Amino acid sequence: MTYCCGILVHDGLVMIADTRTNAGVDNVSTFRKLHVFAQPGERIMALASSGNLSMSQSVRSTLTEGIENPETGEIETLLNAPTMFQAAQRIGRAIRGVQSVEGKALAAAEVDHEVSFLFGGQIRGERLRLFMIYSAGNFIECTVDTPYLQIGEHKYGKPVLDRAIGFDTDLYDGLKIGLISMDSTMRSNLGVGLPIDILVARRDTCTAEVNHRIEAADPYFQDLRERWSAALRAAHMNIPRPPYRAVD
Repeated sequence: MTYCCGILVHDGLVMIADTRTNAGVDNVSTFRKLHVFAQPGERIMALASSGNLSMSQSVRSTLTEGIENPETGEIETLLNAPTMFQAAQRIGRAIRGVQSVEGKALAAAEVDHEVSFLFGGQIRGERLRLFMIYSAGNFIECTVDTPYLQIGEHKYGKPVLDRAIGFDTDLYDGLKIGLISMDSTMRSNLGVGLPIDILVARRDTCTAEVNHRIEAADPYFQDLRERWSAALRAAHMNIPRPPYRAVD
């Protein structure tokens, strides 16, 4: 299992992904799921994955090597896509291509081959965008009304984002809230775990302002976890007890 979230606010983009993969209780590994494609000052793109690891790695390798356009002969990659929308379409085509080659064999072996991606970033001259791309290759785009998207084990972290994230949230407050969402997920699901990879990209810079891995001993993340737990305990203590009593 995994948990990834993307947060798109007025000032920029935050992408967060855990690194745990679990193929059974005795087969837990660490793999990077957040990958950055960049030409600093020209474009910044981040791709986070959830689902079957072999499928997501094949999709990413296909995008890195490129797909030949049958009409033009051009080798299409994320780094030469003219727009973010067309880059998202290329990811969708790569997913469908890998599914057509490997999906039937995996299905016959009763192996789950579902995969999904978060794809966010900006190409110079166009707006910052964030997409969620499904296993069929179709996708949706993040909006100002709900300025975040999630994939993987999202239910434990969603309430935090629902209550705290708005389009006008400060960029680094967005990162902080995203990390609280990640901690909430880790507390409730052993299939999600450290290290955590993060990306922060400020709007119209087309550059990664932060591209960092949070390890288990990271002092800020340890402090955040302790403060959030303490804040929750204090909050429920400050709420009056329910007035309900048994009816005589």
